[in-house]
Amino acid sequence: MVQERDETVVTETRNGFSGWRRFDLWVLLSFLALAVLVMIQLWIDPNGRVLAGNKDDHGIFLLMLAHGERVIFDGAPLFFESNLNAPVGVNMMANTAILALSLPLAPVTHFLGGGVSIALLITLGLAGTAAAWYWLLARRLVRSRVAAAIGAAWCGFAPMMISHAAGHVNFVNQYLVPFIVWQVLRLREPGRALRGGLLLGLLIVLQIFINEETLLFVALTLGVFVIAYTIMRPREVREVAARFAGGLAVAGGFALALVAYPLWYQFFGDGHYHGQPFEPDKIVTDLLSGAAYPRQSLAGIGPVSRRLSLSATEDNTFWGPFGLVMIVVAARMLWRSAAARATAIAGLVLLIISFGPRLQVAGFHTSIPMPFALVAHLPVIDLVSVSRFAMVPATIAGLLLALAADRVGVLTPQRRRRFWIGMALALVPLIPKPLPVVQGDPLPEFLTAGIWKQYVPAGRTLVPVPLPEVTYGRTGQRWATLENLDFAVPRGYFMGPADPPADDTGSWRAPARFTNDLLVRVQLTGVEPYLTDSDRKRIADDLTYWKAAVVVLVPQAKNANVLRATLVDALGQSKSVGGVEIWVVEPHSQE
Repeated sequence: MVQERDETVVTETRNGFSGWRRFDLWVLLSFLALAVLVMIQLWIDPNGRVLAGNKDDHGIFLLMLAHGERVIFDGAPLFFESNLNAPVGVNMMANTAILALSLPLAPVTHFLGGGVSIALLITLGLAGTAAAWYWLLARRLVRSRVAAAIGAAWCGFAPMMISHAAGHVNFVNQYLVPFIVWQVLRLREPGRALRGGLLLGLLIVLQIFINEETLLFVALTLGVFVIAYTIMRPREVREVAARFAGGLAVAGGFALALVAYPLWYQFFGDGHYHGQPFEPDKIVTDLLSGAAYPRQSLAGIGPVSRRLSLSATEDNTFWGPFGLVMIVVAARMLWRSAAARATAIAGLVLLIISFGPRLQVAGFHTSIPMPFALVAHLPVIDLVSVSRFAMVPATIAGLLLALAADRVGVLTPQRRRRFWIGMALALVPLIPKPLPVVQGDPLPEFLTAGIWKQYVPAGRTLVPVPLPEVTYGRTGQRWATLENLDFAVPRGYFMGPADPPADDTGSWRAPARFTNDLLVRVQLTGVEPYLTDSDRKRIADDLTYWKAAVVVLVPQAKNANVLRATLVDALGQSKSVGGVEIWVVEPHSQE
C-alpha cells in the first residue's frame, strides 16, 4: 500500500546482485528455521500431540484435513461432509474448509496423518508469509534488504501470527496477501486492467479457499487506503481511476464466475447459518493490549496477556511498549509520504474497529461507545470475531517499520543510533518461544487395527462417548479425524445452525439431544443419574436417529467409570474389544 521504490536506485553490478542473492537465501532459511523452532514441540510427535493454546481448534483443522483427504481418496462431496454430525452432516463451505490447502496435502494426510499436515501447514505458513512479504518489500518497496528482512520478519512472526499459530491454520497461511495487495495497486498502471484483473481474480479465488476473513480484512484495508489517498492526492487518483476501476471489475467478475456456486452453497446450502454464537463485544481488542507483551514471547507475562485477551489464539496486538513506540516513530518518519500516511490511517481505522461496540480497558467493559456498534449486525461483518480486525494494523506495523528502516540513512548519526537501539528494544523481547503442546489421548487398537469395521457397516455410525463436541468431546472427534473420517460419527465441533429450522444462528455444536446432554452432565459432575424407562426410551431413540452401530467408551474420558455405569444402565453389559469397551446396537433398533 505504498508507492514502488525508484527503479534507478536498484541498479546493481553482477557481483552485487549475486551477493544480494546469497543474502536473500539466508533470510529465507532464517524464516524457515524460526518457524520450525516455533513448532518444534508439535513436530516431535505431530499425530500424538495437540497445540495447547487452542485444543478445540486444533481438532477442527484435523476435520478440515480429513475432509480434504476424503474428497481426494474417497470421492466425497467437495463442499459437504457427511461423516461428521451424522446423519445431518456439515456444510464445509460455511466452515473454514481450507480446501486450497487440504486438497494438495491430502496425500500427506492419508499416508502420514492429519497431525503431520497441521504441523507442516503452520510451519510453512509462518515462513511462507514472511517470505512473501520479503519478496514484496525487497523487490518493490525498499532499497535495503535489511529493512525488508525486518519488515518481513514482523509480518510473518508478529505476536498476532504466533498467537494464531497455536490453533488457526487458516490465519497463519497469509502468503497470498502481499501478492493480492500488490496486484490491486498495479491496476493503476496502463494496460493492466485485463491481465492484472484476471491474475488478481485468480488470487482472490485461491484466498477464498484458504480463509475468507483474511480476504475481507484485505478488502476493507485497501478500501480505507484508497479513500484516504484520494483525499490527499485527488488529481493523481482521477488520472488512474478509470483503468483502476476497470481492473477491479475484471477481477471481481472473474472471481465471482469461479466461486458463485461455492458462495451460494456457503450462505444458502444445507447447514448454512447466520451470525456468531456470541455477542460482538465478547472478543474485542483491549485498549491496553497494544503496549503489552504477548504470552508466547521472550518477555511475555502469561497472567497479563490472559487479562487483556480472551484466548491464546486471539492476541492480535500485543506489540510491547517499545514496539508500540517504534510503530509511532516509524509512522512519524514517513508522514510526508501520502502513500505511507494513507497506509497508517488504514491501520488505525481497522484498529479502532477491533475495539468492538464498547471500549474494553484492562479486561473491563466500559460504557464508552465505539464505531463498530454502527456496523456490528451487517451481513458478513457479523460473522467476524471483532478482535481479528486488529490483524491488519499488526501487519501494517511491519510495513511501516521496514520503510522507516529503509530511510534511516538520512538521519544524523546520533538519531540513527537511537533508531537502531529502539528497534532492538522493540524486536528482541518479541522473539517467539516454541508453542506449548499437550499429549493427546492415544487411539485405541479398536481403531488403528481396523477392528471397528467388523461392527460398523455402511450407512451406520460409531458413537464415541463422550460424543464429539467442542471442549467436552475432543477425543471422540480426534479419533474420527485422525482416522480420516473413515467411519461416520454423530455430532462434532463445527459451525452450523443452532436449532434449524427455528433458529439458524451460528453454533459450535449440533442441536441438543437428550442423550448427549445427559452424558455431558455425567462427565462434568461425576454423578450417575437415575434412569427411568422413559429415559432409556429417549436414549434408544437418539441412537436410532444417529443410526448407531456401536457405542464406544473413551477410556481416558473424565469420570469414565460413571459414564460406563450410565451406559450399562441404559444399554446393558459391554464387552472389551481392542482396548475399549463397546456396546453393540442391534440392527432392529434402527427400524
